[in-house]
Amino acid sequence: MINYPNIFENEGISYAAYRELVNKLLLEKKTTGEDHSDAMLHYTKMNVQRMNRVDKTVTLNPDLLEALKNLKNKYRFLVISEGWCGDAAQIVPVFNKIATATPEKITLKFVLRDQNLPLIDAHLTNGGRAIPVLLILDDAGKVVYQWGPRPKVLQSLLAEWKKESTDMMLIAEQLHSWYAKDKTQSTQEELSAVIQQLD
Repeated sequence: MINYPNIFENEGISYAAYRELVNKLLLEKKTTGEDHSDAMLHYTKMNVQRMNRVDKTVTLNPDLLEALKNLKNKYRFLVISEGWCGDAAQIVPVFNKIATATPEKITLKFVLRDQNLPLIDAHLTNGGRAIPVLLILDDAGKVVYQWGPRPKVLQSLLAEWKKESTDMMLIAEQLHSWYAKDKTQSTQEELSAVIQQLD
């Protein structure tokens, strides 16, 4: 049985601490997780740039802000992520902007996937440990919603791209090109719909 409030309180770290951890590890020529290969370090460096860009350039759209304003109860956002994950880099800054917009309603914490395998294994995507995963906990610490690892439209596109090619570099290029064009709008629209369903 997973004790979500315990993980949130005792293992979860803030967005600032998550960003700091990724940067600190890079200085040591490491990334989060066990694989510190050149490829993983390269992905992580790219992801720091991506997170910086989303942090600086993205603003929350009016529908999402309205949904947040109408929230009646408090929620905890528990995010399962890793510094080397490309999808996470494009999405986790949006979670932070949501929490920052309504600090009285939403508390945001991050945990690393590979340090929390029982947690991610309870929230697989098509049998895989895909991240990021957002778990929304209510006041009682119960998971009331799970979102991730990416917007549904991109999930479908990714399935198509994987049928067409096994070249993961090409697929990653297509993925990040899609994110660059979308400018977090699909992510924001889906999260807005999720938040509207909460009390």
